[in-house]
Amino acid sequence: MHHYTYSVEKIATVCYHQQMKGVFVMITLEALKQYGADTDTGLKRCMGNEALYLKLVGAACSETGFDTLADAVAKKDFETAFETAHALKGVLGNLSLTPLFDVTGEITELLRARTDTDYSDLLAKLREEKDKLAALCE
Repeated sequence: MHHYTYSVEKIATVCYHQQMKGVFVMITLEALKQYGADTDTGLKRCMGNEALYLKLVGAACSETGFDTLADAVAKKDFETAFETAHALKGVLGNLSLTPLFDVTGEITELLRARTDTDYSDLLAKLREEKDKLAALCE
């Protein structure tokens, strides 16, 4: 059984390491708003610290949990899939990345019930929304 915990501290650490490698995220609040993020709420959760919020969003762009989720669903490992989806949902919700949060929430609830169904449409929508966000982080 895998336990995935995505905390502000972990994401901030990832951001720090990205900066140390010379990777700088060029994302703006305006671009995030156009994407559909509730940046006002996300900023409140970061105590109004825009730089921190944008760093955390940048880390979410490279989050590996999306791949872990898809792999676990493909293997019908619903326990790992649920834990991963639930953790992603928490991170995405805290950052108020609404388009990703909504899809992840739907997947999470199906997995909570261990629903054995075709997740391909939902996973495709999740990948599409993640790719849109990733494009903003480039």
